[in-house]
Amino acid sequence: PRFDHLRTLTDPTGLWEHAEFSTPRVEHGYCTEDNARALIVVSRQPASAGDLADLAAIYLEFVLEAQIATGAFRNRRSADGAWADDGWSDDSQGRAWWGLGVASHSAPAGWMRRASANAFATCSAFASPHLRANAYAALGAVEMLTGEPSHGGARDLLVRTSGVIAESARSAIPWPEARLTYDNARLPEALLAAGTTLRDRSLVATGVRLLEWLVAVETNDDHDFSFTASDGWSVGEPRPGFDQQPVEAWAMTDACHRAWTVTGDEVWRLRARQATRWLLGSNDTGMVMYDRDTGATHDGLQDGSVNQNQGAESTIAGIAALQVTASCDAEPPDLLSRR
Repeated sequence: PRFDHLRTLTDPTGLWEHAEFSTPRVEHGYCTEDNARALIVVSRQPASAGDLADLAAIYLEFVLEAQIATGAFRNRRSADGAWADDGWSDDSQGRAWWGLGVASHSAPAGWMRRASANAFATCSAFASPHLRANAYAALGAVEMLTGEPSHGGARDLLVRTSGVIAESARSAIPWPEARLTYDNARLPEALLAAGTTLRDRSLVATGVRLLEWLVAVETNDDHDFSFTASDGWSVGEPRPGFDQQPVEAWAMTDACHRAWTVTGDEVWRLRARQATRWLLGSNDTGMVMYDRDTGATHDGLQDGSVNQNQGAESTIAGIAALQVTASCDAEPPDLLSRR
């Protein structure tokens, strides 16, 4: 992956949320969600691939400045740096914990890792009824526990958030919601990650079941991914739908890669690659979403065209999916089933 366009969207304060074509729309300001996601991708990139420490510092400081004394995070910030206190969402809270969790053990500088870990002192205050917010927070807790396995707050956060998703999955089969919406693969991914960390085989089994169903639903006759459109989908409605969003490709890539590392089943590695290839034209229209020259990703796959804007969320999704696919050549770590 290339980071040129991510740099274009970044100034000393943070990552601009939207773009008109490739130009940042500064009038729309910044959001914590995108800066947390950007913190994830620059922290995960190997140092040998280029120095991204300056970007990591910008995104981390943005997220830390968003946090208030209770542990919650403000989300919306205007171009002049002012915070909008009414711009919070449960998803932005979960994504902030996810970004800090990754940075706590993968950020490129020691002070960044320490600051991210220190921010987890208030993570026990997080609570939400929303499944995706719980999934993001669970993924952050897993990352925190990767570097500090004895962190009590992160473990409590992981137990609670994975429990919310698992309970919903038990009470509604085959999927814990009546309608697919956005970032769908994060739900099974969070259960797979939590089950591995907590050594809970039931969480892993539920995660695999959800992911198998989602893959079957979101695969077209050519065996390419056909992701749920931005307005959602319920069983019985026609497919394909548009616009399809790059964040779905990232989420599916992550979830399938996680399933491969947990189960060792080769089919999941192949599916992770296929999810990334959606960005490169293996989709319902054959259109390429990712710009190999700049690292930008278009904002949506439309029926016969692409959204020409290249905003933060989509660009991060393209980078992240390519990062994960690059790791598919390595052997999976020790499997839960072997322990």
